[in-house]
Amino acid sequence: MSDNLATLNDGTKAITMGVKSGTIGPDVIDIRKLYAETGKFTYDPGFTSTASCDSALTYIDGDEGVLLHRGYPIGQLAEQSSFMEVCYLMLNGELPSADELSQFSRTITRHTMVHEQLSVFYRGFRRDAHPMAIMCGVVGALSAFYHDSTDISDPEQRKISAHRLIAKMPTIAAMAFKYSVGQPFVYPRNDLSYTGNFLRMTFAVPAEEYEVNPVVERALDRIFILHADHEQNASTSTVRLAGSSGANPFACIAAGIACLWGPAHGGANEAALNMLKEIGTPDRIPHYIARAKDKNDPFRLMGFGHRVYKNYDPRATVMQKTVREVFESLKVTDPLFETALRLEELALSDPYFIDKKLFPNVDFYSGIILSAIGFPTTMFTALFALARTVGWVAQWNEMISDPGQKIGRPRQLYTGPVQRDYVPVSER
Repeated sequence: MSDNLATLNDGTKAITMGVKSGTIGPDVIDIRKLYAETGKFTYDPGFTSTASCDSALTYIDGDEGVLLHRGYPIGQLAEQSSFMEVCYLMLNGELPSADELSQFSRTITRHTMVHEQLSVFYRGFRRDAHPMAIMCGVVGALSAFYHDSTDISDPEQRKISAHRLIAKMPTIAAMAFKYSVGQPFVYPRNDLSYTGNFLRMTFAVPAEEYEVNPVVERALDRIFILHADHEQNASTSTVRLAGSSGANPFACIAAGIACLWGPAHGGANEAALNMLKEIGTPDRIPHYIARAKDKNDPFRLMGFGHRVYKNYDPRATVMQKTVREVFESLKVTDPLFETALRLEELALSDPYFIDKKLFPNVDFYSGIILSAIGFPTTMFTALFALARTVGWVAQWNEMISDPGQKIGRPRQLYTGPVQRDYVPVSER
């Protein structure tokens, strides 16, 4: 990164600060010495104008609809790659050779089993517990089982913990689903792919053989790729903040899961599906579009537009095609899905939505696909967590490897009472 200079006048004096340039994207003003030189902080709720780190993992240009992982466009990865290949890319910085991918896949496969005692943890939850509640607890508990990969100062232990988390998350998520429906846990099989294994562990029953549908397998693999990482979002920042204290990797990922659980972050695809259920049938769409345009009506079209992307969500382009592939393979005839396709068609041709750039986003399509496959809405965020785990561990490892990293400590603008003296209770 090259340094330029910027001048800031705080009303009393002018100070000079460095301006850092990345390989792509806007420059950033280095304000680390601002308080020391002026006695003032910056005020940035939500940190939307603050870079908390430098990272070589993921780049987003929301205005242009660009998402790059290690420089590779998300569309190319989703169409031509596999989730295992993307995992290797995120962890190692480059796409693997055939031998490297084969070895990496074998390593992940060998780590998919979880300690048998973990099944006891599940019995401690109510049957109607949310899968994310279970995943928070179980992932955090992994640190009690794998003491050989909790020393964050050892690069080899960090590597082992990353492999374990990526490998075990599908098993943990599938077990959460099985527990909620009262079915026995299904062990992973080493002859299946990462995504095929997850489908089998989720939907197979002992009474009959389960055959993985290749179209469904590919669709879910794409969903995993599209959710692998998304720069410094709320849950990733949570993982980094927890990790900055030196916490073990399993605790950090559990913190990320807890943050992702929030409906403003990981629950958008569930909200989009609930909206489609409210609309019901295609003939009711014009009424709801009219409501969405009415500023006085609280109704909003969920799954349209994005906080970051002010153009078409590049992930949605892939999902748009995948929806149709899954529907055709599963012979879906549910009016809900017909409503979704018709709503998409009308919104993409309506000047109101085009002018405001309210295009269908990845959540609109992923919720429809997951529902068609057979996942209940309570599992949507759990699947998001499963896919995002690779991004979390890659971001965590990048932060720990950075010699300049410090414990996170945001400042505040204090608006409470000024200093006052204590008054005994008898005198109040």
